[in-house]
Amino acid sequence: MPTPRKTVLALALPCALMAAAHAADIPVHTLANGSVHATVTDAIGGRLLSFALAGRSNFLKVDTAAGDPGAPIGATTDNVGYLGHEIWIGPQKEWWSHQDVNPGRAGASWPPDPWLSLARYKIEDAHPDAVTLASPASPVNGLQLVKRYSLVAGKPHSLRLDVDAANTRKNQVAWDIWFNTRAHADTRVYVPVARRDDVRQQAIEPKPDMVPLTWTLADGLFSLDAYPAGKGRPHRNGKMLLQPSAGWMAGFHGGQVLVIQFAHQPRAAIHPDQGQVELYNDWQPDAPDQGLMEMEVHAPYVKLAPGRHMQASEQWTLLSYDGPDTRQAQVAFLRAHARELGLVGI
Repeated sequence: MPTPRKTVLALALPCALMAAAHAADIPVHTLANGSVHATVTDAIGGRLLSFALAGRSNFLKVDTAAGDPGAPIGATTDNVGYLGHEIWIGPQKEWWSHQDVNPGRAGASWPPDPWLSLARYKIEDAHPDAVTLASPASPVNGLQLVKRYSLVAGKPHSLRLDVDAANTRKNQVAWDIWFNTRAHADTRVYVPVARRDDVRQQAIEPKPDMVPLTWTLADGLFSLDAYPAGKGRPHRNGKMLLQPSAGWMAGFHGGQVLVIQFAHQPRAAIHPDQGQVELYNDWQPDAPDQGLMEMEVHAPYVKLAPGRHMQASEQWTLLSYDGPDTRQAQVAFLRAHARELGLVGI
């Protein structure tokens, strides 16, 4: 196996993260081709920490100082908000329903499985353009994940994320693979959606200072409505569950556009408690840096016999954008690039 390229996280991420990175001392593997660069760690759940155009800031929101990456993992471990991109397993309501390592969490929908989201992964293979990482087998849901992050030959602005999930139990399990990409709260996201019936809205958190998200569906594209920052404006929070009309979504932030492409699925293939695409947004107008946007994709809900595997993948592409932060301009930009990217439904 080639020797993996490791360094301290501060060498690979923007300057704003350097102090936190030194404190955490998280090992990273850097994938770069002159057009884009990405950093992945085998610690804290084998997660993707950054993705950016060369010379630009990280598109992802990440907090490497959120916890101790060397802390032991166990059945009582709570979530640590490192953010970035990680893989969850769906449906969420069953996260702790098929385990006996912590009976006190039976039926709980939080926190995520610590063996998949926080444990150290084994480096199976590492090259300058790809790294493959394997999780421990989880006693919470019975799965072992193998994640591969790779630059895409012939597509210098693209990164591919491949996930294999294997059932390590002696009995059948049923789960889906859940991609969760954390971005900044003011990221403006577009999803192709054909009709109003393909949009579901979850209730907001029960706090008196919050109001629900509002949204627009027009010309075949869904987007959350954007609101300016400033004191005295309402705190907006909520989650949207969407059945997309095609396998992609796009987020605009900081002069970059992240296009996430995935295999489009019929609604019947997705667990009824989830959407194939989900958007969680916490917008705090008086403290916009403290909010969050989550761009999420569910693969099909699958019953797995012992020893069987399921796979899912996403392809990410970054483009530069210097236009105004308006729906009209951003939709026009996506339409202008639809053919070259292979976007349909727009």
